[in-house]
Amino acid sequence: MPTDLRSTIFNINLTTESPECGSLLVAEPFLSEECFNHAVILLVDHGDDCPSMGLTLNKKSNYNLSDIVDEVNKKIEVPVFSGGPVGDDRMFYLHTLPGLFNGSIEVAKGLYIGGDYNQVLEYVNAGYPTDGLLRFYVGYSGWESGQLAKEIEQNVWAVTKPHNYSKLLTGNPGSLWHKTVSSMGPRYRGWKLHPINPCAN
Repeated sequence: MPTDLRSTIFNINLTTESPECGSLLVAEPFLSEECFNHAVILLVDHGDDCPSMGLTLNKKSNYNLSDIVDEVNKKIEVPVFSGGPVGDDRMFYLHTLPGLFNGSIEVAKGLYIGGDYNQVLEYVNAGYPTDGLLRFYVGYSGWESGQLAKEIEQNVWAVTKPHNYSKLLTGNPGSLWHKTVSSMGPRYRGWKLHPINPCAN
């Protein structure tokens, strides 16, 4: 294998942005843990000297919302995503509808988390659209104070920001990692040469 191609494919030691609330954490291509393999995580809470919390955006579960929430009409199919390996008894929702759900907290420009739970259920049960507007996640990804900074320093994660936050809630989640890496520029082009399942190589 030519040296320049080898350095392109295997180089993950790249400088990256500093994380903040609203940043995306993009897993380096060799990260093999199932819950983080080719993961794109939105930081919803972060501080330099505080624990950090994020929701994995591109790991769709096998459940619909009605499978885990009794109050949701069984005829309405709203997918649920795996937000991370921590707190799998907790549900979160990201949305672009702050005017409809009281108490919503802005994570980044135009993207919100939480809000009045009953209002959210009323919206879903009324059959209003959710794609691009509202997504549900079970569990989350968490880091103790200083842990995330150390992992970034070790090149476990690249940090970036999307051009349009609302697009994080729509489209095929399976392609989000590759699309995000593509948006990060030519320095990361080698990352896209690695399959999600290395055994498929």
